[in-house]
Amino acid sequence: MPMRRAHLQLAALAAVPVVVLAVFFVLPVAGMVHRGFVVDGRYDPGAVLEVLGRARVHRVVRFTLWSSAAATLIATLLGLPAAFVLHRLDFPGRRLLRVVVLVPFVLPTVVVGVALRELLGESGPLGGLGLDGTAGAILIGLVFFNVSVVVRTVGAAWEGLDPRPGEAAAALGASPWQVLRTVTLPALRPAIVSAASVVFLFCATAFGIVLTLGGLRYSSVETEIYLLTTQLLDLQAAAALSIVQLLAVVLLLALAARLRQVPDPTQRRVVPRPRPVRRSDLPAMAVTAAVVALVVLPMLTLLRGALRVDGHWSLDHFRALRTTGGDNALAVPVTEAIATSWRIAVDATWMSLTLGVLVAVVVTRRSTGRVERRVRGLLDGFFMLPLGVSAVTLGFGFLITLDRPPLDLRDSPLLVPLAQALVALPIVVRTLVPVLAGIDPRQRQAAASLGAGPLRAWIDVELPVVWRPLLAVAGFAFAVSLGEFGATSFLVRDDRPTLPVVIVRLLGRPGADNYGMALAASVVLAVLTGAVMLAVERLRVPSLGVL
Repeated sequence: MPMRRAHLQLAALAAVPVVVLAVFFVLPVAGMVHRGFVVDGRYDPGAVLEVLGRARVHRVVRFTLWSSAAATLIATLLGLPAAFVLHRLDFPGRRLLRVVVLVPFVLPTVVVGVALRELLGESGPLGGLGLDGTAGAILIGLVFFNVSVVVRTVGAAWEGLDPRPGEAAAALGASPWQVLRTVTLPALRPAIVSAASVVFLFCATAFGIVLTLGGLRYSSVETEIYLLTTQLLDLQAAAALSIVQLLAVVLLLALAARLRQVPDPTQRRVVPRPRPVRRSDLPAMAVTAAVVALVVLPMLTLLRGALRVDGHWSLDHFRALRTTGGDNALAVPVTEAIATSWRIAVDATWMSLTLGVLVAVVVTRRSTGRVERRVRGLLDGFFMLPLGVSAVTLGFGFLITLDRPPLDLRDSPLLVPLAQALVALPIVVRTLVPVLAGIDPRQRQAAASLGAGPLRAWIDVELPVVWRPLLAVAGFAFAVSLGEFGATSFLVRDDRPTLPVVIVRLLGRPGADNYGMALAASVVLAVLTGAVMLAVERLRVPSLGVL
């Protein structure tokens, strides 16, 4: 009877998120794949296999693998010293620098691409390097966007690392390098590999960076799916690439799941306080300065471009945000798009939090048997799938599957927030799972023995532990929603655009005024996301999802 009751509770908690993902993730992705495999009402898998044999597809896959692997290696090598400095050392401005390093991750990838074009272009501060339009520019963009993943993930693990094994090794005569190589790095290996796998995943699905910096010469799987679906209408090729991408995502998520360590709630750990900077820390400080420069230089160049009008300093581009741009480039003023983005982000945040809390509770409750444990593991992997599936595929799937009764949601104001909530859901889950898993189950048992029901036990035992991470991940989901572009670009209406969509539309219209407005709007978006992330950082939550 108790086992049956546990199974019923598991089914009840999992029902809502499973139904939501089935309707708003599985159905759109399956609809996209169906369009590719079924031609004129006939199942034709041979055409998709023919696509995978094309020389261009081979080039696209090779470039995606090469650029993702190279960017992952560089981001990891830069991120490890920065993680140590920003999470284990104590110096003025450390918290602000952590926010600065994190902000690019929540910026739209298209904006990141534009900022780097401003930096690396012929008239930019680093134009003399000749990197504009090269694979090197794409690598810089991918590292710029993803180094924060390594800093945050490894930094959180480093911050909570028990210092006693390293101190014991040092007391036995080990040098600092030997302690790092034989004690610290092995302890951090799960976090490092997990961060690297997520960085590779994000690099392989980076849309705006490759689209903006690669031009016509370079294309990744993500940009190729976009080209095939929106311009060439070659859905078979898009379906084939989507399947390849989905399989890669499943493998990477399975690897991350095997390496993820669930905290033991009965084990007490000694968490060290940040220590002052020593002379031996100078090399790591130098690498951290390089990481900060990599983040700050493009953003300063972006700000400079927004403030320069006809060779003079001016706020005219920011004042123009109250208009629809030159030659009425937009249907609504940019300020209205800012308000729309804010409203959508609020809806996307409460949706992702509601689903994320349910999922986190489902996957962290103690299993009563092998079958239940396996079901929870499968559910955990299922809810992580939106993490790496192409936002372009998801948005296009929404467009072609949710356009007829009983799911005709084309005019629903909740369509865009739903898509953005799915993008943020894995981050919410990955933040709350370790927090809930770290609660000693004996506390829940004690509350139940005193007569507390499930809701009362949640309020008394879990809410005091989870409220700060919950607020932090709400801020992060809000920032991600503000900057989401891939799926939103397919779904948003012309009269209700979001700020990232407006920026891209301004960039696509001729005229210096429209370009200047795009730069000014990008600065506004960077400031908004930066302010949100600064508030999140003040909550002092050790880890944020995949970050």
